[in-house]
Parts: sequence; structure tokens; C-alpha cells
Amino acid sequence: MSGKGQTYDAMFFRRAYRYLCKRIGIYYQKSYAQCGEDLIVDYIFHSLNIAHPSYLDIGAHHPRFLSNTYFFYRQGGRGVCVEPDPVLFRKINRARKRDCNLNVGMAARRGILQLHVFSSRTLNTFSAEEAKKYISEGHDQIALHDIEVLTFSDVIQRHFDQDPDFVSLDVEGMDLEILQSIDFSSCRPTVFCIETITYSRSGEGERLTQIDKIMAEHGYMKYADTHINSIYVLRERWLARAGNSKLCADNGEAD
Repeated sequence: MSGKGQTYDAMFFRRAYRYLCKRIGIYYQKSYAQCGEDLIVDYIFHSLNIAHPSYLDIGAHHPRFLSNTYFFYRQGGRGVCVEPDPVLFRKINRARKRDCNLNVGMAARRGILQLHVFSSRTLNTFSAEEAKKYISEGHDQIALHDIEVLTFSDVIQRHFDQDPDFVSLDVEGMDLEILQSIDFSSCRPTVFCIETITYSRSGEGERLTQIDKIMAEHGYMKYADTHINSIYVLRERWLARAGNSKLCADNGEAD
């Protein structure tokens, strides 16, 4: 009974909040990402006059919850969602009909890898080392699946006619391996959103500073950082946009 009361209270306050915002002229956008990354990326695309960005979501996890690409799907965008967990893949495939959804993983080389599935599925990983760490921190591994993995180039060549505008990369313990396998001379997406801190139950994860170096070497500037994820923009595209804004000369980051 108390649960129902709490549900009705929450519904009332949400409706009241929307009504008040409308009445007093406050406008807002809903974010589906973990820390508002989708809204930051949307601002970048708005600045670059890209109305409906194409995307490659590597480690898509869920059609909406913690999704870096669902905002763009709702706006009419289309892309490819890569999700190796069969349970999560079915949810994505049901909800994201316009997207091309692949029940595979991604790695530096194609083949078969073991996917460690945890009760908290955001921790799913192909990395045995990461899986051991999660188990040592008290997380429960509930399944182990043999999953086909493709390379970044495989997915681009099979499913994109041109480079995707946006790449979201969140694969526990494999981000660096995938980034290092990308041939940036043949594929240059405009924006990347990459998880750049390792998971820690205490909240004291390690910064993956090597990702900054890789992206800078390939012509990307760090536009924003939400502590968990970093957003990188192809420097040449950003500098060439209409109505250039001032850049921070010292560190090469955007205002």
C-alpha cells in the first residue's frame, strides 16, 4: 500500500513540475545518458549543423537506460547498436526498430570470446582480469557465454556507407584495445564518447589517461569530461564550423 502511495506521489510531482516549468517558461531536455553526455554531444552536433547524426553504440547495454544514443534515436537518428549480452540485446532489438542491432562483441581481432555476465549487467565484460576484480569486490557473476566478436573495421565496412557521426564506446576493460585497433586514416567519426575511468565500488577508479593521448594523436580534442566519460571532437571539424568560438590556447580544449 505504501509503495502505491509513493508511486502516485512521484507521478503527481512529475506532472506538477512539468506544469510549473511550462507556466513560468522554463524549458529543459531529458537526458538518457549516465551524466548528461547525450546533451553535450547534441550541442556539438547542433554547432556543426548535423541534425540527425548516425551513430555506432559499442556496448549499448539498454535501449534507453544509461544510453548515450537513445536521445538521437528519438530525434530521428539511426545507427548500429552492438550488445553481446543476449538478454540485453533482446531488449534493444525490441525497442530500437530503426537501428541495426548486433548481438556480438567487439575486440581487436574477430573470433569467439567468453562474456562474463554479472547480476549488475553494467559490469559485463570480456576481460577475465576485470571479472576477477569485480568478483573480489563482492559482485556476483551469474553466467558465462561464448560470444562472437567482430572488429571495429568489420562493423564499419558491413553496416555503414560513410563514417558514423558519433561513436559511443563503453566496454569494461576493452576500451583501449578497441581504440588501438581503429584505422583512423580510413575512418574518422566526428565525435567519440568514451568511458575513461575504471570501475571501483568505492568510487575511486583509475583515470585512463592513455585514451587522451591516443585521441590527441589522431586529431581529436577533448571537448568535455563528466568524470566517468570523456567526449572528443575531431579537431578539424570543430575549427571549421560556422561561427568559430574561441578555443583555450593552453590545453586545446573548447570553451
